[in-house]
Amino acid sequence: MNKKQKKTLERILIAVALVIVLKLLPALPMPVELALYCIPYLVVGWDVLRKALKGIKNRQPFDECFLMAVATVGAFALGDYVEGCAVIIFYQIGELFQSVAVGKSRQSIASLMDIRPDYANIEGEDGKLEQVDPDEVEVGTVIVVQPGERVPIDGVIVEGASALNTAALTGESLPRDVNAGDEVISGCVNMTGLLKVRTTKEFGESTVSKILDLVENSSMKKARAENFITRFARVYTPAVCYGALALALLPPVVLLLMGQPARFGDWVYRALTFLVISCPCALVISIPLSFFGGIGGASACGILIKGSTYLEELANTGVVVFDKTGTLTQGTFKVTGIHPAEGVTDTALVEAAALAESWSKHPISLSIKAAYGKPIDAARVTDVQELGGHGVTAKVDGKTVAAGNARLMEKLGITVPAVEGVGTIVHVAVEGNYAGYLLIADVVKPHSADAIRALKASGVRKTVMLTGDAQPVAQAVAQQLGLDEYHAGLLPGDKVDQIEKLLAAKQPKENLAFVGDGINDAPVLSRADVGIAMGALGSDAAIEAADVVLMDDDPAKIALAMRIARRTLRIVHQNIVFALGIKALCLLLGALGIAGMWAAIFADVGVMVIAVLNATRALYTKDLTKN
Repeated sequence: MNKKQKKTLERILIAVALVIVLKLLPALPMPVELALYCIPYLVVGWDVLRKALKGIKNRQPFDECFLMAVATVGAFALGDYVEGCAVIIFYQIGELFQSVAVGKSRQSIASLMDIRPDYANIEGEDGKLEQVDPDEVEVGTVIVVQPGERVPIDGVIVEGASALNTAALTGESLPRDVNAGDEVISGCVNMTGLLKVRTTKEFGESTVSKILDLVENSSMKKARAENFITRFARVYTPAVCYGALALALLPPVVLLLMGQPARFGDWVYRALTFLVISCPCALVISIPLSFFGGIGGASACGILIKGSTYLEELANTGVVVFDKTGTLTQGTFKVTGIHPAEGVTDTALVEAAALAESWSKHPISLSIKAAYGKPIDAARVTDVQELGGHGVTAKVDGKTVAAGNARLMEKLGITVPAVEGVGTIVHVAVEGNYAGYLLIADVVKPHSADAIRALKASGVRKTVMLTGDAQPVAQAVAQQLGLDEYHAGLLPGDKVDQIEKLLAAKQPKENLAFVGDGINDAPVLSRADVGIAMGALGSDAAIEAADVVLMDDDPAKIALAMRIARRTLRIVHQNIVFALGIKALCLLLGALGIAGMWAAIFADVGVMVIAVLNATRALYTKDLTKN
């Protein structure tokens, strides 16, 4: 507990002790007893009275403090001092419990706030490091990040190698190795080596700033359930106040007109009980707390949800549409097959192709050099010729090597065998003799198939893939992952058209989510009911356009986000039904005189404590991550 909560607890304990002592004292004259019981009442309830008076002064009296003040002052006026003190004590216990619960639910988001860097190191001419405010660092400045420090601004490593802890951003515990030339994002912790980073963004535009802004403003976009509770409380609170006033005045008047005793004290007591029961704080507190807990629990798993409205929409998602490259696949080329000709080894084939492609910066060439995995000795390669749309030729160790497509082989008069495979085929020839071919493709992410199965298990009715790739590639990926539908050869505008068709065909009260890498999918992310950006750290388009941002590129997080959203919504509905049901029953019993002030205390504080306890379940996601 914080200092304020500890002080509240002390006041509660002092008030309870004083009430017990006063209860044990022998009977005292009424003025003395009233004065003595006012002491514990004011010790624990002065702030409630002050807030109630402030609300009246500001012409906004109808809140829970007003209800508690009227009920407790009324109880004192009727001579029920113990009950008046008990009501205010239990109300404060409930408020303290709620405050502690909210504090716990904020911890996961507070831990995320720790990614905010306090300073950036700039190396002076004398070699000494100067700590400056990250806001003052201009784009292109070289900053120094020492081991144990947090990367303050997005940039590119110009010197050094290290391992970065990205747990605060992605929820992943494994560190990521980085070297010179790699991009780094703000918020990561440098674990081992010293890094020199040239900044590529201003601090205000860096990843850490955007993430913090998202989390801090997530409460601005309220779900329908939250808006309902807000509107409900505005109407409900004055209605029960006037209802209590009517209960205190009308029955005695009717009884007097009928010639019977009015029993004003009895009806006023019932009206005060009615007021205590009617306090709507269980709903007003627990519903936003449930959504806040859901957003906090998701952020701890590396899932940023921009507001409770998107949490609610995510829970009702029945159609999930995926971009392919960078979302279901890794988005980088990789050698997936090595097929040497007779008499040629795998190693010799890859080595010849890698050396021939050594001067090319084409993605295909880079993937072949990555498959070779050894330093390229440039002295072994001469007479390099890059033929656009065909491939390359070069002399490797004095031998002519050609690497390219079938058109290059045909141009050189070399016969190639019929080959099958989804992806790009690079044929290799040495000294005019066919040496074999390499199959290069965009590799499906390891968890993509599991992610699709998890979505189906979570109740998603339909999974669709939209891609600009050719039909054979799209078909192979769709079959491998078990997708229900795919559309190939699409331009960005065509993707929007397909989304429109899918939106028109979806079922009533069913939402459509689009999952993309966020770089060229901003129009589609904005058009879908729920836009989910994957692997989008550092992608401005994704963070701006998406409603949900997955802070790593694991597609399995989509199903996890849906499970968190659905559990949160179940908790919200449970609290609404439970609170309103108990309130309605106790209000009826209070109006009939069956339920007294103690039952009213349970209906108010007891229901609030139970609802808040239930709401805090939204924060815990460990069991959901195991599914």
